[in-house]
Amino acid sequence: MKHKAIATKDQSPQRPLTPSAKHPLRRFLRKPLQIIRANFRAYLIINAIVYGLVIAGFVAALIFPNLGVTQAATLEDNGTGDLVRSLIKNPWLFALTILGVNVIRVGVLSIVLPSLIVPFAGIAIFAHRAFTIGLSLASTTSIAAAWIPHSLTLLIEFQAYALLMLGAYILGRSWVRPATIGARNRRQGYVRGLQQLGWLSLTALPLFIVGAIWEAFSLSYLFSR
Repeated sequence: MKHKAIATKDQSPQRPLTPSAKHPLRRFLRKPLQIIRANFRAYLIINAIVYGLVIAGFVAALIFPNLGVTQAATLEDNGTGDLVRSLIKNPWLFALTILGVNVIRVGVLSIVLPSLIVPFAGIAIFAHRAFTIGLSLASTTSIAAAWIPHSLTLLIEFQAYALLMLGAYILGRSWVRPATIGARNRRQGYVRGLQQLGWLSLTALPLFIVGAIWEAFSLSYLFSR
C-alpha cells in the first residue's frame, strides 16, 4: 500500500509553467504597460508636448537664424562641442558618455529629482530643454540636413524622456490629489506615485541605452564622411 502511494505521487503530472514564468520580459513589461494604459490620455499629451517642442524649436531657429546661432555658441562655450569632437572617433566611449548625460544630467537631474521636490517641476524644466534642443538641431542648414537620418535618435531618446515625464506627472498628481491613486493621504499618494515613477524609469532605461548607441554611431558615421 505504501509503495503504491509513492508510485502514484511520483507519476502525478507536473504543473505547466504559466506564460509569465515562460516569458520574464513580458512579466517585466506588464506593470509599466498597465501604468501607461491607465494614464493613456496623459501619455499622449506628454508625447505631443515633448516632440512638439523639439519641432517648434527647430522651426523657430529656421525662421529666426539668430536663435540657432546663439544656441550653437552656447554649446561651444560650455564645452559640449569640444567634447563631441574629441569622442566622435570612438563610438563606444561616445555612446557611454551620451548615456551618462541623458540618464543622469537630463533624466535624473532635470526631470526626476525636481519632481521629487516640487510637483510637476521636472515637466516644466524638460519642456524648456526640449525647445532648446530643437534650436540646436537647426543651428545651420548643413547640419540640419545631416540630422535627417539622425532623427531616429530623437524618436528613441525622447520616448524615454516622455516615460519619465509621465512618471513625474503621476507622482505630482498622486501627491497633490491622493484619491486619484487610491491613497488615504498625501504621504501614501507620494509613495504610490513614486513606485509608478520607478517602474516607468526602468522601462525608459533600455531606450536610453539603445538611443545612446544609435546616436554615437550615427554621428560618428555622419561626421567622419
